[in-house]
Amino acid sequence: MDFIELDLALKVLPIIFLTMLKFAAGPIGCYAVGFPIWVSIIISIVGMMISVFLFTYLGDFIRDRIFGSYFKQTKTFSKRKRLMIKVWRKYGVYGVAFLTPVLFTPIPGTLVLVSFKTPNKIIFSSMLISAVFWSFIFTYIVYEIGEKVLPF
Repeated sequence: MDFIELDLALKVLPIIFLTMLKFAAGPIGCYAVGFPIWVSIIISIVGMMISVFLFTYLGDFIRDRIFGSYFKQTKTFSKRKRLMIKVWRKYGVYGVAFLTPVLFTPIPGTLVLVSFKTPNKIIFSSMLISAVFWSFIFTYIVYEIGEKVLPF
C-alpha cells in the first residue's frame, strides 16, 4: 500500500465511521479535509448504508444483547421514543427513513424499522433513497455556507 493510499484511507475511514453515527458528520468532515463535493456525497451515502446494513441484520442482537446488558432500561415512553412512534404512526416506513438523517441518526432510525418488523428489502431501499436525498442537501449546505460558518 502506497503512502498516498494509506493517507487517503486514514482520511476517509474516520469520516465514514462518524457518518454511521451522525449523518451530518459526513459532509462536515469531507469539507474539513478538503474533499470535492461528489466525494462527500458518496461517503455520506456509504456511511449511512453501512450502518443500515449492520443494524438491519444484527439489530435485534445488538439491541437485546449488547445495549441491553450495558444500559439500564430507560423510561418506557421517553421524549425520543414518543417522537419515533409518532412518526411511525403518521408516516410509516418511508417517513421514518426520510427523517432518519435529520431527526434520528442512522442507527436509531434503522432500529425503529427493525423493531416494527419491516422487511429488509424495504429498509434498504427506503434508507438508500433517504441517504441519497439528504447527502445532496447536507453537502450542498455545508459546502455553500462552509467558508462563512465553519472555521476550517
